[in-house]
Formats: sequence, C-alpha cells, structure tokens
Amino acid sequence: MRKIWFLLLLILLLVVAFNAERIGRHYYPFPHQEMIFYYAHRHNLDPYLLAALIKTESNFRVDAESSRGALGLMQIMPDTSRWIAEQLGREEFDPRQLTDPEINLMFGSWYLAHLFEEFGHDPILVLAAYNGGRGNVHAWLRDARWTGEAKTLEQIPFPETRQFVRKVLLNYRIYNFLYRN
Repeated sequence: MRKIWFLLLLILLLVVAFNAERIGRHYYPFPHQEMIFYYAHRHNLDPYLLAALIKTESNFRVDAESSRGALGLMQIMPDTSRWIAEQLGREEFDPRQLTDPEINLMFGSWYLAHLFEEFGHDPILVLAAYNGGRGNVHAWLRDARWTGEAKTLEQIPFPETRQFVRKVLLNYRIYNFLYRN
C-alpha cells in the first residue's frame, strides 16, 4: 500500500514539475511585454524588474488607482507625473493620461532610470525610493536608520515600503524564472 502512495505522489510531483512554467505564467502573466521591453531597453533597465514592479504595483491593471491617487500600471502619483512631464518637456500633460499604458510606461520607466542614477544603480535603494519617496530614503541613510542593504530590509521605517521591496524582489525572481528564456 505504501508503494502505491509513493508512486502516486511521484507521478503527481512529475505532473506539477512539467506544468510548473505553464501554471506559473497563468498566475504571473506578462501583458504589455513589447512595450515593457522597449522602455526597459530605452532606459537601460532590466525588463523583468520592470515587470515585477508593475505586477507588484497594479497587477498589470491599466486603470488601477490607489487610495492615495497613484495611477496606472506603475502607480505614478499625479505630482510626480507632472514633474516627469516637465523633465521630458511635455507641456500638454494631464495626470489622467497615466491610464494609457504607453504614457505610464514611458513616464514610469524614465523615473525608475532616474532613481537608478540618483541611487548609484542600487536596486534595493531604488525600489525603496520608488515606493517610500526619494527624500525619505536619503534621510534614512543619512540618519543611519537604514543601511540600504538587502539584508537589513527590516530597518526600513515604513512597513509598506519594506513589504514592497520584498515583493518586487520575489516577483523579479519569478519573472526571471518564467520568462528569461
């Protein structure tokens, strides 16, 4: 009887192993892949990190709006979007345009690349700044409230930012596994 249970368990494990990628892609879809790769390439970003951030922020919902007013795929705040529009020389901009995936990806990927420049290309600091604010991350580092290292994520003063960084890093590993090849 034990041999039968062992054999059934082995068969079940093999079925799951052979279908893991298909099952994973069901729960971790990659819509807007072409645009994500385009803007990632344009701004020298890892497209799988961009996908992981979008999965975490909006679950790829173009019409997503947070309780604080962040909009679109990359959940960009209206004030931040106005600043980005100014940096990009876009005079005729309305934050409601952030529900357009192309504009959201254009603005969000530019901003993410800007954060990479500002924080010395450190993805942990960049993700914390993306969620918790650039000024806050600079203050945490300056005041030694956080070392800025992945091994000290528990030191991040904002629980939401701490969870955000962890979740994006997990989603990044998953997107790498499912889509890299």
